[in-house]
Amino acid sequence: MTRVRTSLAAAAMTLALALTGCGSESASTDGQNLSAISVKDGDAKSGPTLSVGTTPFSVTETTSKVLKEGTGAVVTDKDLLTINAVIANGTSGATADSTYASGAVAIDLSDTNLFPAMRKSLTGVKVGSRLLIAAPPADAFGDAGNEQLKFAKGDTVLFIIDVVSAVTPLKVAEGTAVASKKGLPTVEMPAGKPAKITMPKGAKPPTTLVVQPLITGKGAKTKAGQTLRVDYTGALWKDGSVFDSSLNRPGEPFSFTLGQGQVIKGWDTGLTGLPVGSRVMLIIPPAVGYGAAGSPPKISGTDTLVFVVDILAAS
Repeated sequence: MTRVRTSLAAAAMTLALALTGCGSESASTDGQNLSAISVKDGDAKSGPTLSVGTTPFSVTETTSKVLKEGTGAVVTDKDLLTINAVIANGTSGATADSTYASGAVAIDLSDTNLFPAMRKSLTGVKVGSRLLIAAPPADAFGDAGNEQLKFAKGDTVLFIIDVVSAVTPLKVAEGTAVASKKGLPTVEMPAGKPAKITMPKGAKPPTTLVVQPLITGKGAKTKAGQTLRVDYTGALWKDGSVFDSSLNRPGEPFSFTLGQGQVIKGWDTGLTGLPVGSRVMLIIPPAVGYGAAGSPPKISGTDTLVFVVDILAAS
């Protein structure tokens, strides 16, 4: 679990959590088993609804059907998607959750922790498409089910997905290099590995947030409410030790919604208004980090943190 997040609860938009599961990555796209399910359009707030002809409805492998084909770009397995979704229980036919009233959510198809059913079914469709997906437990919640959404361990999961947009993240920051101010830490970036952050000898840490661009990207500027895909390395000012890095977890990209308190305040503030493609060094005192409580066992309540962050996509 990354130490950037303030807590698991802060990241817990119900449907976004529902899209994280386990299982094999198998799928069928013939839609044969889905003929028993009808989907009715709704307005922008209520969204579509589905009706299961005979319950319980179940599948033994993930099955998907394109209900409406979009006209946008073809989605790749590396994309950061914005989707609207309805999730329902095949056993009872009851709707468990919907994003249409609260707003679209982002999912990262390159994340190996995403439902295998999602990764397989959404790859290759066009932006603007609507899909109906049925997933067995093995490709969804697994044997544990999901108590919060009232799925027992054997329940088939049904989705209606509208693909709103797709962005292919950069692999690394791209843009114009920026010279760092004197007296700040220096940064080296070995390819595919955590940043090497060297603290200035004998210097006291700043007492306010420092946002030091290292590369200025060429993309649009980030804004609150967007989902960002980033790579990062975090180190302690006091000794330079790295306490966390997304680059140590291949296949588990770090995505979060900017300005929603899902990450520490220094991130929400420091990463707002920067062009996509940027690399930035954030120096974060406790007041805008983890506060007096710290984040044991590695981060104390008096530790100043230094992050190097690559902004790879925003959606």
